[in-house]
Amino acid sequence: MASTKWSDLTPKAKAAAGGLAVVEVLLAVAAWTDLARRPADQVRGPKGVWAVIIGVNIVGPLTYFAKGRQGPPR
Repeated sequence: MASTKWSDLTPKAKAAAGGLAVVEVLLAVAAWTDLARRPADQVRGPKGVWAVIIGVNIVGPLTYFAKGRQGPPR
């Protein structure tokens, strides 16, 4: 299976990929910021493990927001 080159993409496809990349980065930054400010007793599991998980594509931050937090930050 041949991979598509960036230069072969349409302008709409490039814009969609760029938009998704921006969303992914913003989610990761928001998750890391929340993790840094949240007390350890309000995080399910070790904060270091969550810091690594957040770095996994778009799935990491979404998983942190869905499963990693307990209660509101203080």
